[in-house]
Amino acid sequence: MTVSETDDPARLVRAYYDALDAGEYDRLAALLDPGFVQRRPDRTFEGRDRFVAFMRDERPMTDTTHAVDAVFPKGPGVAVRGRLLDAEGDEVFAFVDVFSISDERLTELETYAASGEE
Repeated sequence: MTVSETDDPARLVRAYYDALDAGEYDRLAALLDPGFVQRRPDRTFEGRDRFVAFMRDERPMTDTTHAVDAVFPKGPGVAVRGRLLDAEGDEVFAFVDVFSISDERLTELETYAASGEE
């Protein structure tokens, strides 16, 4: 993690997607606060270690890319509109992620997702 990744909220969230898509789980963990929580429609992950373990070892699709269409930095957080793409570049679903940031680390993530068929 470089200083430039964490001193700007928009860069911080882009670094999050870059690390996740590249499978760089140590880098991903470094971007997250130890108490990081992700809430999404199908489950909640409490704690950085639990979230990273799921992303590394348990998620059903790992050969994916997050296409970030827009980043909206505002106050202590950032909202992102994007699409999850499979290995062929087809859209799996669209999403909106709302991040909370404190002390240059991601502390919370609320994910809203819709399948590409809706």
